[in-house]
Amino acid sequence: MRIGRLERETKETKILVQLDLDGEGKSEIDTGIGFFDHMLTLFAFHGNFDLIVKCDGDLEVDTHHTIEDLGIALGNCLKEALGDKRGITRYGAFTIPMDEALVTTDLDISGRPFLVYNVNLTCERIGTFETEMAEEFFRAFAFNSLITLHINERYGTNNHHIIEAVFKSLARALKEAVKIDELNKDKIVSSKGVL
Repeated sequence: MRIGRLERETKETKILVQLDLDGEGKSEIDTGIGFFDHMLTLFAFHGNFDLIVKCDGDLEVDTHHTIEDLGIALGNCLKEALGDKRGITRYGAFTIPMDEALVTTDLDISGRPFLVYNVNLTCERIGTFETEMAEEFFRAFAFNSLITLHINERYGTNNHHIIEAVFKSLARALKEAVKIDELNKDKIVSSKGVL
């Protein structure tokens, strides 16, 4: 079973995250930020991951610590669940149209963390979710899971649609990348022999 679990407590957040890469798309999400809960639910569903996220954060300050710390935690859970990465497909790419918006996510489970984030958001908040925190979440996720992550909005005008397309395209690309290649299930997909 490919499961990662992390409990993390700081003066700003108390977090529990569990990620099962071979799940059924079930989720139990409670971050205290309604829109973010919705996005993580979509991430689990479209990735076919089972995901538990519980967070008690200092939302009286703002959403920064909650969202960034959950990116850190989810990234670490992905890294743990992948183990030595033996048998995985490694690469994933997916484009999601969400009404007028179109977003593509490409990723490499490379062991070399990097984020390219070309997303143009034009409002400060969606509900209580601070839109500038989307980039911080994906950066924390990429750098703590050790993946190379490229997120590119091709076009769009509705910020809800754009961010939703980002989460869905990430989920679908990741689902493809973590899939076990049955023909190479004992192989690490790198000429170096390690990812």
